[in-house]
Amino acid sequence: MQRRNPRTDWRAQQSGPGWRAAKRAFIRATTQALPGANAAAYKSGMESIARVPEPPPYRPIAFAPVDVTCDPVHGGGFRLRSRTPLAPHDPSLGRMFRAAVEAQPDRVFLAERSEDGWRALTYAASRPIVDAIAAAFLERGLSAERPVMVLSGNSIDHALLMLAAYTAGIPIAPISVAYSLQSRDHAKLRHIAGLLQPGLIYVDDTAPFAQALGALDCAGVEIVARKNGAQLEGATPLSSLIAAKPGASVERAAASTGSETVAKFLFTSGSTGLPKAVINTHGMLTANQQQIAQIWPFLAEEPPVLVDWLPWNHTFGGNHNFNLVLRHAGTFYIDAGKPVPALVRETVRNLSEISPTVYFNVPAGYAALLPHLERDGALAKSFFAKLRFIFYAGAALQQDLWTRLEAAAIRLTGMRIPMTSSWGATETAPLATASHFLTDRSGMIGVPAPGVEVKLVPRGGKLEVRVRGPNVTPGYWKREDLSAAAFDEEGFYCPGDAVRFADAGDVTKGLMFDGRLAEDFKLATGTWVHVGALRVGLLAAASPVLQDIIVAGENRPFIGVLAWLNQVGSQHLVGRNDSSLAELARHPVVRDHVRRALAQWNETHPGSSERIARALLLPDLPSIDANEITDKGYVNQRAAIASRQREIALLYAAVPAPQVLELAT
Repeated sequence: MQRRNPRTDWRAQQSGPGWRAAKRAFIRATTQALPGANAAAYKSGMESIARVPEPPPYRPIAFAPVDVTCDPVHGGGFRLRSRTPLAPHDPSLGRMFRAAVEAQPDRVFLAERSEDGWRALTYAASRPIVDAIAAAFLERGLSAERPVMVLSGNSIDHALLMLAAYTAGIPIAPISVAYSLQSRDHAKLRHIAGLLQPGLIYVDDTAPFAQALGALDCAGVEIVARKNGAQLEGATPLSSLIAAKPGASVERAAASTGSETVAKFLFTSGSTGLPKAVINTHGMLTANQQQIAQIWPFLAEEPPVLVDWLPWNHTFGGNHNFNLVLRHAGTFYIDAGKPVPALVRETVRNLSEISPTVYFNVPAGYAALLPHLERDGALAKSFFAKLRFIFYAGAALQQDLWTRLEAAAIRLTGMRIPMTSSWGATETAPLATASHFLTDRSGMIGVPAPGVEVKLVPRGGKLEVRVRGPNVTPGYWKREDLSAAAFDEEGFYCPGDAVRFADAGDVTKGLMFDGRLAEDFKLATGTWVHVGALRVGLLAAASPVLQDIIVAGENRPFIGVLAWLNQVGSQHLVGRNDSSLAELARHPVVRDHVRRALAQWNETHPGSSERIARALLLPDLPSIDANEITDKGYVNQRAAIASRQREIALLYAAVPAPQVLELAT
């Protein structure tokens, strides 16, 4: 590889021991994980990168300047805000859609797989369908008290329904498909329907959703479907809504929808209990897109092209990504893949054909995609061809995944692709802080966006982060008690996360995510265990064999972990592509890899707050019914521990079971 000299300002920001240490860690992880010839080839390639004394330059990108204030608060803590004011913006998503149609009528707006090709819809072709469905919604008298509920996943039809609801000023509630198709008891789905009292429920096809619909009290609720595979009596075809005639009522609704109008209800899994309905107003969502546009001006240089699987029932996919395309009149390719072995190949297929300009994913998604990027040159060429920006959110990204992505980009382009993240929640629409500057490490969440004020409050040896601004929810639907508990006396939303300064002497260097306060616990000795950082470190240490980790040990004498396996990474390790998770959990090569990785971790982390004494490899997947995981891959530590008491008992037995890995303490 030829040596490339970065510009002086890039070299000043990005050179140093962090770059070289990350490369060395990546080489170790990769050569341990890949068998035979793959390991030899990758070792050679990565060592060629490691010989470069200075990091290669970044692909050029325009970020807004960082201009923030940080003021100490009486009694401890700090307040941070951007000096850049939030610019004027349209308070309605429906009018944002109409503006995109006027700006780029002939551009492809939405595309999805149809047999061997793509079904595409331009902005101009979308407008009459959206207006017709909006008219049908208004004719039915739908409202916030009788909203639209969507059980199906991402699709063009789902998008048109969503835009029609925005245009009509009627809330829409996209629901996790897992609650219908993976759940065995449908308890969460029944709870959601009881809370919303929907006037209309949409499914793409009644056949797969027949059991879920049967579990609901649908008396007086209209069921609309594109296809009635289950032959449900009284189901309305979607085509009849599209046949409605829009008129003055649609124009009046679009004109009267304002910032306080409820746009959607999004359900959060919560640490325990049943899902909560987060109120998302039009003003929250349009303000957030204006904030994004101001901090990432490169988005205005060319229309964004997304290839995206993230579910629209989550704020990341449904608010951040979909609305970003809408705000900039870009193109959204709906990816039917997911970060699991059986479906990630669909993502690979799509990315082999479509080159995104920006790419958004969760850490589990990058973990699933990376082995393909590393082995498939044609995929990597297509993926990196036009890519300006790589973004992760939803959970902390382990540094080895960051380094592997960077290495893959350098091999193909000779440059690094800017990688970054932000921080927020469903309640903040979602972006509240963001990195709009170059960084070479995972965990950076940047600085407050324009219009956002962040308060840092000392708590338990950490800084709890609280936020207020125009992108923050007014509360939870029909739960005034939960709404009141979510905000402090000054109106700051309190998500329960912790942060720390990247550089205590320079606030412009940004904030680092420091875990979820509810996940941290004390050992029996009184020593605090900070779960977030520990989880990320262990996943990197055992890469690419582990998918996720449950950290246990509250009021116990030592830390133990339950670990879910990364099936693809573990299969590569043992050299068999047909091994089940149960087989892999018992396989001596996998067990030895994890044992050695944890032992090496313990050598450099000997303190009781980080040292791992025992581990148990789980032979299954996280359960959505037990609230262990969301469908974007975030593992709920508290809920997982509560549902895994049998495994926890094995981990802490006086004489551990044979399947438990014991490490020297």
